[in-house]
Amino acid sequence: MEPLVSKHTSQKVRKAVFPVGGLGTRFLPATKSMPKEMLPIVDMPLIHYAFEEARAAGIEQFIFVTGRNKHAIEDHFDHAYELQTQLTAKNKAKELKQTSDWLPEAGNVSFTRQQEPRGLGHAVWCARHLIGDEPFAVILADDMVFTKKGCMTQMVEAQKKSGGNVLGVMDVPREKTSSYGIVDIDKKAKSKDARLVKAKGLVEKPAPEDAPSTLSIIGRYILQPEIFGILDKQKPGAGGEIQLTDAIAKMIKTDDVFGYRFDGVRYDCGSLVGFVAANVAYALDRKEITGTMTKELQGVFKRAGIKL
Repeated sequence: MEPLVSKHTSQKVRKAVFPVGGLGTRFLPATKSMPKEMLPIVDMPLIHYAFEEARAAGIEQFIFVTGRNKHAIEDHFDHAYELQTQLTAKNKAKELKQTSDWLPEAGNVSFTRQQEPRGLGHAVWCARHLIGDEPFAVILADDMVFTKKGCMTQMVEAQKKSGGNVLGVMDVPREKTSSYGIVDIDKKAKSKDARLVKAKGLVEKPAPEDAPSTLSIIGRYILQPEIFGILDKQKPGAGGEIQLTDAIAKMIKTDDVFGYRFDGVRYDCGSLVGFVAANVAYALDRKEITGTMTKELQGVFKRAGIKL
């Protein structure tokens, strides 16, 4: 049995890429003029949760791959001088902190454009010059993981031990494999960490009968910079887009790729049901409104004639 340790030594993960160029058509008309990444979960936008998760994992530089009509994201990570001036004048100290205390240091946030919506692989490739020659994280804001220890923190800790590339993974029902990138597990490899598996292949959105497993990739990645050389030549795959999963599958030939079964509950906030469910979960986790929220939800279910 082969140990699950990459031939490449681990290097600190300092940078994270946030692909935020999507159109968010599932949320029209809300996203007609507002980026889907700015949709709020309780009182904080999706992209802010992703940013905080990255920072908690030790990320120092934040790279946003944007598209048209995404100016609200750039504004969110900047000072709002008019608002801050008014809050200062009204002595609203708490609200003032909420606008600026969390902002990263100047120069630690970068924005680059994906001029055409050509897929996740292409979006990551657009950040190549800002990443350089070091490992980096990729976080999809509409994949939220509800957990005490951030999903990326868990993955960074795992990658320190394994090296190589680490993908956030979870088991899904077999009938849903056609919606995910699926890991073909190398069962000959062993690990002291039961959450870590080695991949011998990856398949993008396979039919249930063709899926090599039910272990699916979610929107969390730690990748080595060699991925850019593969993406340079990557041809369109599923959906006519340049798929990141396809590029990672090719990298398995020269580098180690691991799947990490993270601790937490994943909410697909790119779907209406997942978005609403995440709002409920995060609201119930807020001590100051848990009681009121519980009563409100009980009333909603009662009026709808739903018994739990």
